[in-house]
Amino acid sequence: MSEFFGEFLGTFIMILLGNGTVSNVNLNKTKSQGGGWIVITAGYSMAVFVAVLLTSDISGAHLNPAVTLGLAFSGLFEWAKVAPFILAQMLGAMLGAYTVYIYFREHFKITTTPGIKKACFCTEPAIRNFRNNFFSEFIGTFVLILAVLFISLPQLPYESMGSTKVGLGSLGALPVALVVFSIGLALGGTTGYAINPARDLGPRIVHALIPLKNKDNNDWKYSWIPVVGPIAGAGLAALIYQLIHNVCA
Repeated sequence: MSEFFGEFLGTFIMILLGNGTVSNVNLNKTKSQGGGWIVITAGYSMAVFVAVLLTSDISGAHLNPAVTLGLAFSGLFEWAKVAPFILAQMLGAMLGAYTVYIYFREHFKITTTPGIKKACFCTEPAIRNFRNNFFSEFIGTFVLILAVLFISLPQLPYESMGSTKVGLGSLGALPVALVVFSIGLALGGTTGYAINPARDLGPRIVHALIPLKNKDNNDWKYSWIPVVGPIAGAGLAALIYQLIHNVCA
């Protein structure tokens, strides 16, 4: 049960801080209004860092159905836990998005552009071409999952400490955050780089349910792309991971 709570809590924190950054930049009369893409990318990367930092020892800090599935495809995670993990991630993402709405409620009230308000919840493409948009989410997530699968931290044994190993410890969250930051800077401008089905679908559902004035449509026709694209990218990353390990075995 603690593992599932860890996924719920970690995803909640990631969305609270990540979508909070988007809201800070986009909504009227915040002190960060107009901060731009670099602020959003840095803010979301740090949101990932904090969430992984706090929950890695509880659940492994997947915080992303694509990560959970990528690990399962690779044989590194039990399939029996996949559905509960994804449910916990979705619920955490929804609560995070709702908390962002409550936190910025007064700023949502005075922001009149529907698309800007929706961007505080979910992603949309800069140029609407479903084939290209799918490829963007596919490739971005492929890079993320490949990094997650291959990142290994140095652990140095010290003779005076017996079998204890001293490594980077909680700084294990940093490499993942840097990967997310790099993906955002290099590849994020086409679709807003959801690279996480829960990060997009959970807040999109919240956007559909809350009583928001001047609300944009929920764009359900597009909503499958930041879900299926990341899952497909995770599948390819897992395949390459397995091929490399089979060759090197």
